[in-house]
Amino acid sequence: MTDQVLTALVDICGPDYARVARSTDTVSGRRAGHVAVPATPQAVADVLRLAADLGRSVLPRGSGSKIGWGAPRDAVGILLDTGRLNGMWDHDVDRATAEVATGTPVRALQAALALHGQRLPVDPPSPTATVGGMLAVNESGPLRHRFGTPAEHVDRVAYVDRSGEVAESDGEDGRPGLAEIDGVITSATLRLQPLPQARRWVGVAVPTPMQLGKLIDAAGGMRPSAVEADLPAGGQRGTLAALFEGQEAAAVEQAERLAAAWGAGAVVTPIAPPWWGVYPFRRDDLALRLSVAPDDLAAALYALSDAAGGPVPVRGSAGLGSVHAVLPGTLAPDRVRGILDSLRHVLLARGGRVVPVVAPPELAGELEMAGPHDFF
Repeated sequence: MTDQVLTALVDICGPDYARVARSTDTVSGRRAGHVAVPATPQAVADVLRLAADLGRSVLPRGSGSKIGWGAPRDAVGILLDTGRLNGMWDHDVDRATAEVATGTPVRALQAALALHGQRLPVDPPSPTATVGGMLAVNESGPLRHRFGTPAEHVDRVAYVDRSGEVAESDGEDGRPGLAEIDGVITSATLRLQPLPQARRWVGVAVPTPMQLGKLIDAAGGMRPSAVEADLPAGGQRGTLAALFEGQEAAAVEQAERLAAAWGAGAVVTPIAPPWWGVYPFRRDDLALRLSVAPDDLAAALYALSDAAGGPVPVRGSAGLGSVHAVLPGTLAPDRVRGILDSLRHVLLARGGRVVPVVAPPELAGELEMAGPHDFF
C-alpha cells in the first residue's frame, strides 16, 4: 500500500515533489506517512481526493513553525507541503489589494509589497510564517493593537475542502469565516495599506507588573500601533514599549509626547527592542496564552506568580491584555493543572482566560491544550 500511495502522489505532484516522510517530517513527535508538495490548487484537490479515498489523514504544512502547537495529533498520513503554492497572483496597487498564494512567506510578501509603498499590516512573530499558516491560526503580532488580526484584512479565500472540492469564501466585513474552513486554503485576497514613512518606539523600564496599568493608559489615548511588554523573571527588570507609525513628524511628535508622559527613563528610538515581536518560549517549554482586560493584567500576572511559586517570564501585547507566559516543560501534569486551576479562578471574575499553547508532546498529551483558533 505504501508504494501505491507514493506512486499516486508522484503522479499528482511530480517525481521530485512526493516522497516517503523523513525523520524531520514529524507531528507531535510522530513521523508522518508521506509528504506531497502540490504546485496548483487542482493538485491540492487531487491529493485530498486521494487521501479521502484511502482513508488517510492530511495535514497542511507551510514552514512548520506552529505545527507542534496545541493538542498532540494522531498519526498523519500525508503532510501537504504548501511550498510550491507561492507568490502574488494579482496585485492591484491602485485598489490596494493582492491575491497571494498561501505558501508565500509573509516576509517575502512584505518585501514585494514594499517596492510599491504598501504593506499588509500584520507581523506574525514566527519568522518563517507563511500566509496560509498565519491565516490558519490567525497568528497576530504587535500590530494587532491597532490593525486587528490577519483575518480582518482578508476579502476572500480560495480553498479545497476535505473531499477535494475547490471553493471560495467571501467575507463579511473582512471576515470570511476562516475558522469554519475544513480543508486547505490555497490563496487569499488581502487588503493592503500604505507603508508608513517612519516608525518610532518608546521604551520605559517596568520594575514590577504593578506599574503596567498607568503606563498602558497613558499610551492608549495616543493611537499607538502597538504596546508590548517584556517581563523576564530572575530579578531582571521588565520593559514596556509602544510603537508609533506614520509621517515622520507625526510619529516623532507622538513618541516624544508619550516619553514625556511616561517620565524619567523613557527613551525614543527608531530601532525596535530586541525582544519585540519574538515569542518568549522555545519548543520544549510550556507556553500559556493569557488574555484579560489590560487593567487586570497586573493582577493576573501576580496570581500566576503566586500559583507557580515565583515570577514567571511574560511577553506580549500588554495594550490588549494578551500575553504569553513561560513555564518549564518538565513540570508534572498535576502541577500544571494546579497552576491553571488557580489562575482560572482569578481570571473567571475578570472575564479572562488562560490556555496552554505549546508543550512537549508527552506533557501536552496530559493537558487540555488550545485548539487552532485559541492560539491568538
